[in-house]
Amino acid sequence: MIRKLALDELNRLSVDDFKATEKFPYCLILDDIRSLNNVGSVFRTADAFRAEKLYLAGITGTPPHRDITKTALGATESVAWEHAPDVDGLVVDLQARGYTVVAVEQAEQRVLLPDFNPEPNKRYAFVFGNEVTGVRDSVIQQADLVLEIPQYGTKHSLNIAVTAGIICYRFVESITKT
Repeated sequence: MIRKLALDELNRLSVDDFKATEKFPYCLILDDIRSLNNVGSVFRTADAFRAEKLYLAGITGTPPHRDITKTALGATESVAWEHAPDVDGLVVDLQARGYTVVAVEQAEQRVLLPDFNPEPNKRYAFVFGNEVTGVRDSVIQQADLVLEIPQYGTKHSLNIAVTAGIICYRFVESITKT
């Protein structure tokens, strides 16, 4: 019989231990995300996959807000975050600091996620755009790479929180393979 693990068997880090733990070499940028529930969900994903930082750009809501904290389940306390009013300036700054900026979008000359092989010694910044309009054109033009998740249904659109989860899992899985 299979037994579900109890909470004390999960070896969860405390918030202080999480803050002190080395993070994986990437950050997430949420640009003009309208849904505060999506923002909270991405906080949880950033915690689960030990992102360095979460940038909340443009009109994206910031903690403390009950709709963010409700879905973040405490991750707003563990994940480093910063509000960036100007996403274009943020992209330029991150590139100057050595990040490879990756726009997650459906665009020409994109790389499909299964073909994305991140270099383990590089730092990445993944940009996720507005739920309706996607990543803004100016960011796509500045990005070092455009990454697309292949989809096989009729919608060709995923929720931003789902998209972030897929990207974070794939990135961490790729760089931790031995």
